[in-house]
Parts: sequence; C-alpha cells; structure tokens
Amino acid sequence: MNFSRILRVDVQDIAASGHFLKWIFQEIIVMYSKQKFICIVAGSILAGAAALANAADIKVTLTGAQEVPPVTTSASGSGVITLGDDKSVSGSVTTTGIVGIAAHIHEGAPNVAGKVIVPFQKKGDNVWGPAAGAKLTDEQYQSFLAGNLYVNVHSDANKGGEIRGVLKP
Repeated sequence: MNFSRILRVDVQDIAASGHFLKWIFQEIIVMYSKQKFICIVAGSILAGAAALANAADIKVTLTGAQEVPPVTTSASGSGVITLGDDKSVSGSVTTTGIVGIAAHIHEGAPNVAGKVIVPFQKKGDNVWGPAAGAKLTDEQYQSFLAGNLYVNVHSDANKGGEIRGVLKP
C-alpha cells in the first residue's frame, strides 16, 4: 500500500475530480482486498470529492455596458457566486461608484431584461449577496447552463439597473 500517494492528494486534485475520482476508485478496489477499514476512509474521501466537484464558483464582473439598455456610468462591481450541487446560491458582489438600492440575480439572455429569481440582501458597505437558503429551480439551473442568468445592481439614478454581469457556467 502506498500511503504517501494518498496523503499527497491536495485540494487542486480534488477540484480536478475527473482524474481524481478515477484514481481513487482504483485505489479503493486495491485497498478493499487488503483492509476494509481503509476502504471506508477512501469512500469518505470519494464522497467529499464528489460534493466538491458539483459546486461551481462563478466569477462575475458588473458594468453599465452590460445593462439593457446600456448605461453610461463609472460604477462597477465584481464578485463570486457559488452554485452548490443542490442548486443552492451563495456568495457576494462588491460594488464601487454606485449607491445601490437593490441587487438580484435575474433570468434573462444577454441583451434581454429578465425577471428577478434570487433577491440579494445588503451584506455590508457596497456588498450584496443572496439570503441564506436561496436555491435555483431545475429550470433556472438550466438557464444558468445556457448563460441566461445575470446579476444586476439598481440605483436611484437607474432604477432598472445600473450595472450588470452575466453568470457564465
């Protein structure tokens, strides 16, 4: 048994789970015939890797040029939205140059104004994020995969939205 091979697996390997899962499955077969205890531990590692493999961290950049219609503004925003394997939504966006009055995830193709599907809460100065427990439906998740979800932040000057960024799968 080559324990050093197992101990040197790091988070990057887990994130690239396609190869990792194949490797760990092969190791489980070998380990099972030698020690059932090690098989249980490896199975736990496999379950954890599978959960990580399904979560997606989506970087988003918000600008006025992406709004519909485009908005001329010096405001901008950026952040990371995480979609869990259960379609849960978490993360945040941080804005500059704007006094936001509301922020949301909308369902709508690029160049189309869409409906609000995940309202955001103000989490701090210029920081917005979804409420705990926010989730996408199956249909909304399919819209995400098609590139049809976006984040936008509204202001008093631009009530329809001042900055917007597409959530790209």
